[in-house]
Amino acid sequence: MPLQYLIVAFTTVFILGMIWLRTRLHYVQRGGGPLRLLPAGRSYFAAALSVMVAGWFAAPFLGHTFWPGAAITPTLTRVVWCLATYYVFIFVHRWFKGRGTVVFRQDEPPDTPA
Repeated sequence: MPLQYLIVAFTTVFILGMIWLRTRLHYVQRGGGPLRLLPAGRSYFAAALSVMVAGWFAAPFLGHTFWPGAAITPTLTRVVWCLATYYVFIFVHRWFKGRGTVVFRQDEPPDTPA
């Protein structure tokens, strides 16, 4: 696998992890039980992955469309696409929360015998 593909693959996994962690932190409460991913959350992360896959194909074309004279590589446009996806999904999560849609749910902590 060429180095450019490895860079983009690492960036994609890293950004998806950042989206996961950032979203998860909004649902953690002290003393609560473990977090569970809900069906809306599965759709949310499937959409994030879909946008990343679409960027693999669309980013090089869009990069040359918007900056035709620039000497940009497909790797650069794909990495920029990944970063843009992270910021877009911040707003998507805010929209979800505004509508009352929950991505994670924290279970009750297990009772420990005293």
